[in-house]
Amino acid sequence: MEVFGYLIPYGLEWLNLLVRWLHIITGIAWIGASFYFVWLDNSIRPPAPGSDLAKKGVMGELWAVHGGGFYNPQKYLVAPAELPKELHWFKWEAYSTWLSGFALLTIAYYFNAQAMMIDRSVADLTAMQSVGIGLGFLVAGWIVYDLLCRSPLGKHDLWFGIVVFALLVAAAWALTHLLSGRAAYIHVGAMIGTIMVANVAMLIIPGQRKMVAAMQAGGKPDPIHGLRAKQRSVHNNYFTLPVLFIMISNHYAMTYQHAHAWLVLAFIMAAGVFIRHFFNLRHKGRIEWRYPAIGVALLLAVAVAIAPPRPAATAAAADPAAQFAQVRAIMHERCLSCHSAKPTQPGFATAPAGIAFDTPDQVHQRAAQIHQQVVELKAMPIGNLTNMTDAERATIAAWFAAGAK
Repeated sequence: MEVFGYLIPYGLEWLNLLVRWLHIITGIAWIGASFYFVWLDNSIRPPAPGSDLAKKGVMGELWAVHGGGFYNPQKYLVAPAELPKELHWFKWEAYSTWLSGFALLTIAYYFNAQAMMIDRSVADLTAMQSVGIGLGFLVAGWIVYDLLCRSPLGKHDLWFGIVVFALLVAAAWALTHLLSGRAAYIHVGAMIGTIMVANVAMLIIPGQRKMVAAMQAGGKPDPIHGLRAKQRSVHNNYFTLPVLFIMISNHYAMTYQHAHAWLVLAFIMAAGVFIRHFFNLRHKGRIEWRYPAIGVALLLAVAVAIAPPRPAATAAAADPAAQFAQVRAIMHERCLSCHSAKPTQPGFATAPAGIAFDTPDQVHQRAAQIHQQVVELKAMPIGNLTNMTDAERATIAAWFAAGAK
């Protein structure tokens, strides 16, 4: 039974690795296709009036060279006169990304909710409650977004974007007051990802199917389906950079452990939107440097605002050996359940990120990292599972300030 109990977290770690790899692969395929088609839409040029292409209903075309070959993509105003025999559908990239992402969310967070989802200093929840909150935000996010798209507000791109951004920030605020900072961030990202894939599954692909069905029946497709699909595709395009940041955010506790983590995320997401807008305009032939400048300014403002305070000068300890012995005792009590060659914390088969503190040398080698995570960010112990006290953090801070001897 003991061996079986050890193999479960080890097996989950391998599953985490493989599903994470799959998620990255499919995400690259989906985002790459999204970026390409937005670029293509913004880069095509209308044919000459009265030309054969114009008579065929071609809205625009583009000549490109890549990989030693020449390409000539064309876009029709509504649809070609005849439906081609073979038609590629861009859908599985989106579906596979969301499915692998949700599987990863389940493996990394829901199966280990006690450690990854809950922070007792934020809200005293059960594992089931935290998972329910996370799932609820995924569903509610799509419903509210879709209703806004279908409302009169959906016809006004700028105001719609502002309202949706405000709702995402509100969701981030709520989640950071319910879940651990890391789980809050990842659920904002999962909510955006759910909106993106639902756009594909609920609007874009069904609309395209209706257009194809109309042509197969000998009729003319309704252009409204293409207009709706284009609107949702553009929304997805602006969502991509915020989602990509959130995918890597769990490596940077300085963001999600901040007292105002929701505001940090808001500024970083806004920077991503401005930078993405710059590229969208550039594809149309407009170079507006103010947009990336705003994005960089926002990122610099965040970096300055969340910078840790300079540590106060501390007198050297009278007995460094005794001081280090105190630190070792604290770490043995609060940290080694996870950060050890043989973790005892349920859900961990190996030390997170391979960081172990079994020996004095391992502790001394990572003194700066320990101080940052334990004292400055208070990101560790994760979710304060082992109930490290402020006095214990102060002891580690004093040891580090005295030279971490």
